[in-house]
Amino acid sequence: MDYSSPVVEQHELANTLSASPEALEFLYSIGREELDLCMFSDSLVSVSDSGKDLGSFTVNVQPAYYELEGAEEQKCFLVHATSQCTVNDTPCGTSIFAYISHTFETLEQHHHESLKLKGHTVDKKVHVIQKDDKLIINKTITEGERVQKETISHDLSKMTGLILEASNLLVMRLLARRKIPQQMVFLTFDDETNLSTSTYRELGMCTQVIGKEVTEVYGIERTIQSEDILTAWQCYFLNDGHLASRVQIGSPIIMKLTQLPILAEADEADPKPVFGKKVLDWEEDMQLHSEFLGRKEELISDHTTYLHQHPEMKILLADFMQFLLLRKPDDVVSFAADFFGSFSSIKEREDTFRSSHLSSPFHNHKRHCNQE
Repeated sequence: MDYSSPVVEQHELANTLSASPEALEFLYSIGREELDLCMFSDSLVSVSDSGKDLGSFTVNVQPAYYELEGAEEQKCFLVHATSQCTVNDTPCGTSIFAYISHTFETLEQHHHESLKLKGHTVDKKVHVIQKDDKLIINKTITEGERVQKETISHDLSKMTGLILEASNLLVMRLLARRKIPQQMVFLTFDDETNLSTSTYRELGMCTQVIGKEVTEVYGIERTIQSEDILTAWQCYFLNDGHLASRVQIGSPIIMKLTQLPILAEADEADPKPVFGKKVLDWEEDMQLHSEFLGRKEELISDHTTYLHQHPEMKILLADFMQFLLLRKPDDVVSFAADFFGSFSSIKEREDTFRSSHLSSPFHNHKRHCNQE
C-alpha cells in the first residue's frame, strides 16, 4: 500500500533555529587550497566491543561538476559514503551519495538506509535537492509491503549554515586539520528530517593504536538535538584529516582505522631558479665556436643542395638583377615585389614593373632616330 502526503512547508521552525556566528565565520574562511587537501578516501572496519569484525565504513571525496536546473554547470565535490555491517545476524547498511558546493551547500543528496529483519525489510530513502529558491526533501519509507511517502519544502534563504550528512563528512575533515577554536552550531536535519541543530565541540588529543603503531589523534564530538532527543557521535582524526575512529554514543559498533594511510600535505611551491647573467664570447669559447662552425657548414650544405635541386633559381635571380640594373628604381623593394609577383598564379595580370616609373631607354633611342 502507498501512503502519500502533500508537500509540507516548514517555515515557522526555520525562523527559530539558526547557525552560530562562529560556525558561519568558519565556513566563509575556508579557501580552495584547504578544500583540495580534503579530497581523499577513508576506509575503516566496523567491530563490536569485543573486537569481532562486523563490516566496513568508507568515505570518498573527489572533484566533480553539477548542473542545477536552469543554471550553468558548476564545480563541486562528490561525496560518497557507505556503511555495511551485521549485528546480531541482522544485516544493515547506509549509503550517502551527494554533490556539495565549494561553500558547503548541499546541491543534491541521496541517503539510503536498509535493515533486513526476519520476515521483512525496512528501507528508508531520503532525497534532497535544490529547486528554484527551495530545498526539497522527498522521503520514502518501505516496511514490508507498506510504503509511506512525504515531501517537505524549505526556504533556502533561511537555510544558511545547513550541514547535512555528506557535507558533515567534509566539514569534520577541515575541523580536524584546523582544530576547533570553540564550540560551533550548524543547522541540519534529524533522523526524521526535522530541522535541528548540530553542535561540534573539541574532545582533545589522545592516542590510538593503528596497526602496530601508537598514534596521536584529535577528537571531535557532533551532537544533533531534536526536541528532547540527543544523538551524538565521537570521531577521532589524524593530523591531515583522515578518520581514525568513529562511534555513535550508545551503539555497540565501533569503526576504526587498521592501517596508517599516506598523510596528505600541501604541496610546497618550488623556488624559482635564478640564472645569473653570463657574458658569452663565442669566438673565444671552444665549444660555442665549434657549434657555430658546425651550424655554418650545415646551412651551406643545405642551401647548396636546394640550389642543385632547383636550377631555375639561378635563372630567375639573374633575370631580376638584369632588370634591376637596367631600370635602377628608387624603390627597390616595390620593384622586387612587382617582379616576383608577376610569377604568381593567383595574381591578376597587371602592368609589370610599374614601380620604376622610368621610360625604356630603347624607346627614347628610337624616337631620337626618327627625328633625325
